[in-house]
Amino acid sequence: MKAINTTNIEQAKKLIKSSAKPIIVRAQDIDFNRKILEYGKFDILFSPESAQGKKSLRAIDSGLDYIMARSAAKNKVAIGIDFKFPQERKEKALLLAKIRQNIMLCRKAKAGIKAINYKDKKDSLSLLLSLGASTKQASEALD
Repeated sequence: MKAINTTNIEQAKKLIKSSAKPIIVRAQDIDFNRKILEYGKFDILFSPESAQGKKSLRAIDSGLDYIMARSAAKNKVAIGIDFKFPQERKEKALLLAKIRQNIMLCRKAKAGIKAINYKDKKDSLSLLLSLGASTKQASEALD
């Protein structure tokens, strides 16, 4: 399982066509994410929350919006959540806030999520539930 990690959209499309299943594309900036989700034809968009976005008092740029979540649901692309968290407290809190926002967007748009790099299935299920995932969504994310 190798992730496609490029910022060029045309190169990513070529790599998607030549890759074997499951195809994982690492999220980049918001424009790349939108174009690649509209393209579809892959399985998982990995860690859109890891992109450096703006954070204001009222909103957090989590690398995903409702339109992209709808595109993911339409093209049957799951949003991958990386369970490898940083050790610093402030970074971890911001990352969890971004993940929570992405889970809520996926839940509203009926897009799938997939948990990646988790150690214990029971603890990961509890974390997903506490971040706002439905029971069905959380159990499908861990399968």
